[in-house]
Amino acid sequence: MSESLRDILEAAARGVFPPADGATSVVRQHSPRDAGVIAFTAHSVVFTDEDPQWVRETLERTDCDALAATMNARFLAAFMERTGRRSDTIDVLMVGSPLPGEPPLTLKEIDDPAHPRVVSSLRRRDEVRVWSTQGGVLVLGRGVAGRLEVAVEVDADVRHRGLGRALVSAARQLAGGEPVWAQVSAGNARSLRAFQAAGYRPVASEALLIA
Repeated sequence: MSESLRDILEAAARGVFPPADGATSVVRQHSPRDAGVIAFTAHSVVFTDEDPQWVRETLERTDCDALAATMNARFLAAFMERTGRRSDTIDVLMVGSPLPGEPPLTLKEIDDPAHPRVVSSLRRRDEVRVWSTQGGVLVLGRGVAGRLEVAVEVDADVRHRGLGRALVSAARQLAGGEPVWAQVSAGNARSLRAFQAAGYRPVASEALLIA
């Protein structure tokens, strides 16, 4: 596969995925910050500046089904040791198409670099923007391969009222006409349901390696 990581993600946002051929593509990192693995249906993409031959030899040594090898703990541990990076979790990668109009929520753009959700976003994203509403925070920034990524935080005392769903839906209206991406822990069922209810589609799993 000669495409760049950006090309692959832009195609996936349109519903066009790598061939389900059981193969693994190795592409260069889009930036020094981001390395990792994206596993689509029966096709994985490893984005790294490491030697592709090392990747393929290490995958062969995982001693598991080829379709699962890139997300196997043995491969990810070797990948982290090789690169000196760490990984928090394996996420469900979701994407939402842009929506027209203005968000129905009352949102105020703020500058709050100390907010925990903002601190986390600044480690992983560029061009971070933050909006607040009563009981919640919405963050947009450019992450892996320059894609527009969303993160939200809802206060404990206003959960279970649909605010999370409303915030991630608002992100699609604030996107300026481009897709919005979300990385959601597979075990965070509440968040997964909120994103799906807001029209986001699961497209892959992702393990992001952080420097």
